[in-house]
Amino acid sequence: MIIRNTIVLAVAGGALLFGQARGPAVGPLEESGFQKIFTGDSLKGWDCDPDFWHAGNGVMVGETKADHQPKQNIFCIWKGGSPADFELKLDYKLTGETGNSGVQYRSVELPDVAKWVMKGYQADIDGMQVYTGQVYEERGRGFLALRGQVSYVPDGKKVGAIGSTGDGDELKKLIKSGEWNELHIIARGNTIIQLINGRVMSVVIDDDKANRKLDGEIGIQLHVTKAAMKIESRNIRLKTF
Repeated sequence: MIIRNTIVLAVAGGALLFGQARGPAVGPLEESGFQKIFTGDSLKGWDCDPDFWHAGNGVMVGETKADHQPKQNIFCIWKGGSPADFELKLDYKLTGETGNSGVQYRSVELPDVAKWVMKGYQADIDGMQVYTGQVYEERGRGFLALRGQVSYVPDGKKVGAIGSTGDGDELKKLIKSGEWNELHIIARGNTIIQLINGRVMSVVIDDDKANRKLDGEIGIQLHVTKAAMKIESRNIRLKTF
Protein backbone atom coordinates (compact mmCIF):
# COMPACT_ATOMS: atom_id res chain seq x y z
CA MET A 1 0.00 0.00 0.00
CA ILE A 2 1.05 3.66 -0.29
CA ILE A 3 0.72 6.06 2.64
CA ARG A 4 1.48 9.71 1.77
CA ASN A 5 3.99 8.82 -0.95
CA THR A 6 5.58 6.14 1.25
CA ILE A 7 5.46 2.50 0.21
CA VAL A 8 4.93 -0.15 2.88
CA LEU A 9 7.46 -2.77 1.75
CA ALA A 10 6.90 -5.51 4.30
CA VAL A 11 5.87 -6.40 7.81
CA ALA A 12 8.66 -7.93 9.89
CA GLY A 13 8.20 -8.94 13.52
CA GLY A 14 5.16 -6.73 13.78
CA ALA A 15 7.06 -3.66 12.51
CA LEU A 16 6.41 -1.87 9.26
CA LEU A 17 9.32 -1.36 6.87
CA PHE A 18 9.08 1.72 4.68
CA GLY A 19 10.59 2.73 1.34
CA GLN A 20 10.28 6.07 -0.42
CA ALA A 21 7.98 6.21 -3.43
CA ARG A 22 9.73 7.57 -6.51
CA GLY A 23 8.04 10.40 -8.34
CA PRO A 24 9.00 12.23 -11.56
CA ALA A 25 12.65 13.31 -11.72
CA VAL A 26 13.32 16.92 -10.76
CA GLY A 27 14.66 18.80 -13.78
CA PRO A 28 17.50 21.33 -13.77
CA LEU A 29 16.76 24.68 -12.17
CA GLU A 30 16.24 27.58 -14.55
CA GLU A 31 18.84 30.24 -13.78
CA SER A 32 17.34 33.56 -12.70
CA GLY A 33 18.27 36.59 -10.65
CA PHE A 34 21.95 36.67 -11.59
CA GLN A 35 23.68 39.89 -12.64
CA LYS A 36 26.90 40.02 -14.67
CA ILE A 37 29.70 41.66 -12.68
CA PHE A 38 32.32 41.54 -15.45
CA THR A 39 31.72 43.37 -18.73
CA GLY A 40 33.95 41.08 -20.75
CA ASP A 41 35.88 43.81 -22.53
CA SER A 42 37.44 45.80 -19.67
CA LEU A 43 38.28 45.61 -15.97
CA LYS A 44 35.72 48.30 -15.14
CA GLY A 45 34.41 47.67 -11.64
CA TRP A 46 37.46 45.61 -10.67
CA ASP A 47 40.71 46.67 -9.00
CA CYS A 48 43.90 44.81 -9.89
CA ASP A 49 47.54 45.24 -10.87
CA PRO A 50 47.66 46.13 -14.59
CA ASP A 51 51.12 44.54 -14.82
CA PHE A 52 49.47 41.15 -14.39
CA TRP A 53 45.80 41.55 -15.37
CA HIS A 54 43.93 42.49 -18.53
CA ALA A 55 40.56 41.82 -20.16
CA GLY A 56 39.16 41.39 -23.67
CA ASN A 57 37.03 39.14 -25.87
CA GLY A 58 34.84 38.25 -22.91
CA VAL A 59 37.68 36.99 -20.73
CA MET A 60 39.48 38.32 -17.64
CA VAL A 61 43.12 37.20 -17.68
CA GLY A 62 45.71 37.08 -14.91
CA GLU A 63 49.13 35.99 -16.12
CA THR A 64 52.66 35.57 -14.83
CA LYS A 65 55.98 34.57 -16.39
CA ALA A 66 58.86 32.71 -14.79
CA ASP A 67 60.74 36.01 -14.52
CA HIS A 68 57.71 38.22 -13.86
CA GLN A 69 55.99 37.35 -10.58
CA PRO A 70 54.15 39.39 -7.96
CA LYS A 71 55.86 39.72 -4.59
CA GLN A 72 53.00 37.86 -2.91
CA ASN A 73 49.63 36.37 -3.86
CA ILE A 74 47.49 39.13 -5.32
CA PHE A 75 43.88 39.41 -6.47
CA CYS A 76 41.72 41.12 -9.01
CA ILE A 77 39.03 42.48 -6.68
CA TRP A 78 35.41 43.27 -7.54
CA LYS A 79 34.53 46.67 -6.09
CA GLY A 80 30.76 46.44 -6.47
CA GLY A 81 30.00 45.41 -2.91
CA SER A 82 30.58 42.95 -0.09
CA PRO A 83 27.91 40.30 -0.53
CA ALA A 84 26.73 38.23 2.43
CA ASP A 85 24.25 35.57 1.26
CA PHE A 86 24.83 34.97 -2.44
CA GLU A 87 25.47 32.64 -5.34
CA LEU A 88 28.45 33.24 -7.60
CA LYS A 89 28.95 31.51 -10.93
CA LEU A 90 31.80 31.75 -13.40
CA ASP A 91 33.80 29.74 -15.90
CA TYR A 92 37.54 29.42 -15.32
CA LYS A 93 40.51 27.96 -17.17
CA LEU A 94 43.92 27.52 -15.57
CA THR A 95 46.93 27.10 -17.85
CA GLY A 96 50.20 25.80 -16.41
CA GLU A 97 50.60 22.49 -14.63
CA THR A 98 52.13 24.16 -11.58
CA GLY A 99 49.65 27.04 -11.72
CA ASN A 100 47.72 28.02 -8.62
CA SER A 101 44.69 30.26 -8.28
CA GLY A 102 41.32 30.51 -6.60
CA VAL A 103 38.19 32.58 -6.20
CA GLN A 104 38.07 34.64 -3.02
CA TYR A 105 34.78 35.58 -1.30
CA ARG A 106 33.53 36.98 2.00
CA SER A 107 37.01 38.45 2.20
CA VAL A 108 38.78 41.62 3.30
CA GLU A 109 41.72 43.50 1.80
CA LEU A 110 44.97 43.80 3.75
CA PRO A 111 46.52 47.13 2.68
CA ASP A 112 49.02 46.94 5.54
CA VAL A 113 50.50 43.85 3.85
CA ALA A 114 50.34 45.14 0.27
CA LYS A 115 47.90 46.38 -2.31
CA TRP A 116 45.58 43.72 -3.82
CA VAL A 117 46.19 41.26 -0.96
CA MET A 118 43.14 39.55 0.56
CA LYS A 119 42.17 37.38 3.52
CA GLY A 120 39.15 35.09 3.60
CA TYR A 121 37.40 32.09 2.12
CA GLN A 122 38.70 30.75 -1.17
CA ALA A 123 37.48 28.22 -3.71
CA ASP A 124 40.89 26.71 -4.42
CA ILE A 125 42.15 25.94 -7.95
CA ASP A 126 45.45 24.40 -9.05
CA GLY A 127 46.91 22.92 -12.21
CA MET A 128 47.65 19.48 -10.73
CA GLN A 129 44.09 19.22 -9.30
CA VAL A 130 45.48 18.48 -5.84
CA TYR A 131 43.56 21.32 -4.20
CA THR A 132 40.88 22.21 -6.76
CA GLY A 133 37.43 22.17 -5.19
CA GLN A 134 38.46 22.53 -1.58
CA VAL A 135 37.56 25.40 0.75
CA TYR A 136 40.68 27.22 1.89
CA GLU A 137 40.97 30.32 4.04
CA GLU A 138 43.70 32.59 2.65
CA ARG A 139 45.87 34.11 5.41
CA GLY A 140 43.53 32.57 7.96
CA ARG A 141 42.64 29.11 9.23
CA GLY A 142 43.95 27.26 6.18
CA PHE A 143 42.20 24.12 4.92
CA LEU A 144 38.54 24.06 5.97
CA ALA A 145 37.20 21.29 3.71
CA LEU A 146 39.10 19.12 1.25
CA ARG A 147 37.53 17.93 -1.97
CA GLY A 148 34.79 15.45 -1.08
CA GLN A 149 34.40 16.63 2.53
CA VAL A 150 31.56 18.12 4.51
CA SER A 151 33.16 19.81 7.51
CA TYR A 152 32.08 21.66 10.62
CA VAL A 153 33.95 24.40 12.48
CA PRO A 154 32.84 24.59 16.13
CA ASP A 155 33.03 27.90 17.94
CA GLY A 156 36.62 28.37 19.08
CA LYS A 157 37.68 24.85 18.14
CA LYS A 158 39.35 23.05 15.24
CA VAL A 159 37.53 22.12 12.06
CA GLY A 160 36.50 18.49 11.61
CA ALA A 161 34.92 16.38 8.87
CA ILE A 162 31.34 15.25 9.48
CA GLY A 163 30.42 13.77 6.11
CA SER A 164 31.25 13.34 2.44
CA THR A 165 30.10 14.61 -0.94
CA GLY A 166 31.88 11.71 -2.67
CA ASP A 167 35.31 10.22 -3.15
CA GLY A 168 37.89 12.97 -3.72
CA ASP A 169 39.67 11.09 -6.51
CA GLU A 170 36.40 10.37 -8.31
CA LEU A 171 35.40 14.04 -8.05
CA LYS A 172 38.82 14.97 -9.45
CA LYS A 173 37.92 13.17 -12.68
CA LEU A 174 35.14 15.72 -13.26
CA ILE A 175 37.62 18.62 -13.37
CA LYS A 176 38.98 19.44 -16.84
CA SER A 177 42.67 20.31 -16.71
CA GLY A 178 43.64 23.17 -19.01
CA GLU A 179 40.02 23.59 -20.17
CA TRP A 180 36.98 25.60 -19.13
CA ASN A 181 35.20 24.56 -15.93
CA GLU A 182 32.14 26.04 -14.24
CA LEU A 183 32.55 27.09 -10.62
CA HIS A 184 29.45 27.68 -8.49
CA ILE A 185 29.69 29.03 -4.93
CA ILE A 186 26.68 29.17 -2.60
CA ALA A 187 27.00 31.10 0.67
CA ARG A 188 24.01 31.20 3.03
CA GLY A 189 24.50 32.19 6.64
CA ASN A 190 27.14 29.94 8.17
CA THR A 191 27.04 27.41 5.32
CA ILE A 192 29.24 27.38 2.21
CA ILE A 193 28.82 25.01 -0.73
CA GLN A 194 31.26 24.80 -3.64
CA LEU A 195 30.43 23.04 -6.92
CA ILE A 196 32.47 22.43 -10.06
CA ASN A 197 30.79 21.32 -13.28
CA GLY A 198 27.56 20.67 -11.43
CA ARG A 199 28.94 18.45 -8.66
CA VAL A 200 29.32 19.40 -5.00
CA MET A 201 33.03 19.39 -4.23
CA SER A 202 33.03 20.61 -0.61
CA VAL A 203 30.81 22.00 2.12
CA VAL A 204 31.68 23.99 5.26
CA ILE A 205 29.40 24.86 8.17
CA ASP A 206 31.27 27.56 10.06
CA ASP A 207 30.24 28.36 13.63
CA ASP A 208 33.62 29.82 14.61
CA LYS A 209 32.25 33.26 15.46
CA ALA A 210 35.62 34.91 16.16
CA ASN A 211 37.13 33.95 12.80
CA ARG A 212 34.38 33.46 10.24
CA LYS A 213 33.16 36.22 7.93
CA LEU A 214 29.50 36.45 6.93
CA ASP A 215 30.09 39.00 4.16
CA GLY A 216 32.98 40.47 2.23
CA GLU A 217 34.61 41.13 -1.10
CA ILE A 218 35.10 38.86 -4.11
CA GLY A 219 38.42 38.43 -5.89
CA ILE A 220 40.28 36.16 -8.28
CA GLN A 221 43.73 35.05 -7.22
CA LEU A 222 47.06 35.21 -9.01
CA HIS A 223 49.37 33.00 -6.96
CA VAL A 224 53.14 33.34 -6.82
CA THR A 225 54.77 30.41 -8.65
CA LYS A 226 58.18 29.57 -10.09
CA ALA A 227 56.82 29.08 -13.61
CA ALA A 228 54.50 30.82 -16.05
CA MET A 229 50.77 30.44 -15.48
CA LYS A 230 47.51 31.98 -16.62
CA ILE A 231 44.09 32.12 -14.99
CA GLU A 232 41.18 33.06 -17.25
CA SER A 233 37.63 33.82 -16.09
CA ARG A 234 34.45 34.55 -18.01
CA ASN A 235 30.66 34.72 -17.51
CA ILE A 236 31.11 36.04 -13.98
CA ARG A 237 27.67 36.55 -12.48
CA LEU A 238 26.30 37.12 -8.99
CA LYS A 239 22.96 36.64 -7.28
CA THR A 240 22.45 38.17 -3.83
CA PHE A 241 19.76 37.53 -1.24
